[in-house]
Amino acid sequence: MAVFTKILWILLNLSYIVANDYEDVQVINGMENKISVLPDGSCKCQKELSKWDKLFVMLENAQMKQNILQQSIHEVCKVEFQRIQSEMLQVTTNIADTTTKAIDNAILHITAHTDKKLSYNIEEFSKSKLENESEQKNTLQQLLSVTQDLSNRLRKLETTWQKITFMKDQSSSQDINKTVSINLETILNSFELYQPRGEVTVSEKCSAKHMVPSDYDMALIFPMRSKKIFASVHPDNMILSSFTASIWVKVTDLMEKTIVFSYGTKRNPFEIQLYFNHTSALLSVHNNTSLVIAENVVSPGHWVHFCGTWNNEDGNATLWVNGKLAAGSSGLAVGYVIPDRGILQLGQEKNGCCIRNGFDQNLAFSGKLTGFNIWDRILSEHEIQNLASQEYSHSMRGNVVGWSVTEILVYGGAEFIYY
Repeated sequence: MAVFTKILWILLNLSYIVANDYEDVQVINGMENKISVLPDGSCKCQKELSKWDKLFVMLENAQMKQNILQQSIHEVCKVEFQRIQSEMLQVTTNIADTTTKAIDNAILHITAHTDKKLSYNIEEFSKSKLENESEQKNTLQQLLSVTQDLSNRLRKLETTWQKITFMKDQSSSQDINKTVSINLETILNSFELYQPRGEVTVSEKCSAKHMVPSDYDMALIFPMRSKKIFASVHPDNMILSSFTASIWVKVTDLMEKTIVFSYGTKRNPFEIQLYFNHTSALLSVHNNTSLVIAENVVSPGHWVHFCGTWNNEDGNATLWVNGKLAAGSSGLAVGYVIPDRGILQLGQEKNGCCIRNGFDQNLAFSGKLTGFNIWDRILSEHEIQNLASQEYSHSMRGNVVGWSVTEILVYGGAEFIYY
């Protein structure tokens, strides 16, 4: 606004000058000069200018003044435009700085808000996860408790049924109703979770035929005779100059040769074997002719404990059945050391180069096994008797093969069952 005011002021002054001075101005040799007028009205110049000359002179002066005016206006506009440009650049710079700071502050605010929200969501998710895990844990514990309770009740039910069966076998048919009536309260009480432990009762003896002996909670079952059904045991070291092998057996069917367990190498498949020949139990060391034979000791459908020992100093070998010495022999594989890197199997005989090759269905075991242990020494008579007892058997584990400790892999239809 100030620029246009100055320009207007300049134009007004110039128009005033042109209006007052054009009559007395002339151009002589391209120079601007005042016309001298004498008092009588005559001119000092030699020749008086005509009307048209004055007009042309006046036009030339006007043209010259117009050029001067345009140049002045151009200079003023140029200066003012430079000043305006400088002010605009400064304003633009200030606006850019302000905008940049505002954007940075907005970004920092948004980032802080986002981080706070994200942290809150993560914390809420962690709390929810912990709550869910706690609920799942409580649910699993409740489910485990219910399962254990159900298992105990089923065991009591089975014991009760076996007790009734036993009483039925021992009582005459005319006394059954009376006996069941008298023992009704006892039968109902058998469903309680608590039962005092004391001497082995008749029902416990009866249930021992069906349950795992000596409080073992796991057994290995072989459902049928098959060359594909067996178990492979993987001890760390089988280099033995003496040993004690212990196992609980409940056989279903007996053949001419039924393998309980065997250990063999590629060169000799008969390093150690415990097998049945109908109702006889046989323990062989180093070959199938070095034998200890206990006759009439195997009872199908009943749990029986077998324990075999051997040492290489004098070749003495013994076979114990249910904690009692059933057979013994001397001179078996004197000085021999059973080698390592063989295959130890349950329910089959290793007779071939590969783990599955050379198996014979006629040698397969059918039934249940539990408490399989091997020591690298000969146990005392007292220890062997404890192995066959109902109180200490499950707490003794071998240092070569330990039941429920040493790895046992099952094949075919063999499987572990739990009580």
